[in-house]
Amino acid sequence: MSKLIVSEFVSLNGIMEAPGGEATHPHTGWTFESHYGDDHYAYKGDEIAEAETLLLGRKTYEGFAGAWPSREGEFADKINSMRKYVVSSTLTDPEWNNTTVLSGDAMGEVAALRDAAGGPILVNGSAQLVHALVEADLVDEYRAMIHPVLIADGLRMFPDPADMKKLRLADAIAYESGVALLIYERADG
Repeated sequence: MSKLIVSEFVSLNGIMEAPGGEATHPHTGWTFESHYGDDHYAYKGDEIAEAETLLLGRKTYEGFAGAWPSREGEFADKINSMRKYVVSSTLTDPEWNNTTVLSGDAMGEVAALRDAAGGPILVNGSAQLVHALVEADLVDEYRAMIHPVLIADGLRMFPDPADMKKLRLADAIAYESGVALLIYERADG
C-alpha cells in the first residue's frame, strides 16, 4: 500500500490559498513576501525526492505544468520526471510528461492507486481535491508548513468534515524563519 500525503503551505489561521503568486487572490505570494528562509524549502526538496507519485487537482496541475517544465535543477528534474495524476472532469490531453487524467470515479481511482504497492503519493495545493480526499478518508498523513501570517480569507486546508477525524502528531519542526512544520498521521494507523 502507498502512503497518501497531503503537504501544504498554510497560514497560521489555516488558509492554504495562493501561497506562491496566484494573480487572482488579494494576498497572493504570502510564503515569499517575508523571505521566510531557505531552511524549510530544503525540506520540500527532500519531500519531493521521497515521493514516487504526484497527485494534483486541475488548477494546481495547470500552474505546475506551466512552471516546472522550463525549470532546471534537481527539484525540477524530479518533479518533471515523476509519475503524475490529475483529477479533472475537463482536462483531457495533458501536455506535461508522465501525466494521467483521473476523470471517472476519481476517489475510487485514487483509492486504487493508494492500495497499490509503491512509494508515497504526494498532494500539493489542490484545495478541492484535498477536501474530497479528506471526506473519502484517503489521507494517511498531513504535513502543514505553517507560516507566521494571518490572512483574511481564502480556501482552508481542512474542510468541515462530516465526521470527526482523529490525528496523531508524528513530528514537529520549528525553523529559524518562524515557520513550523507539523506532521500528523491517522490516529488509527
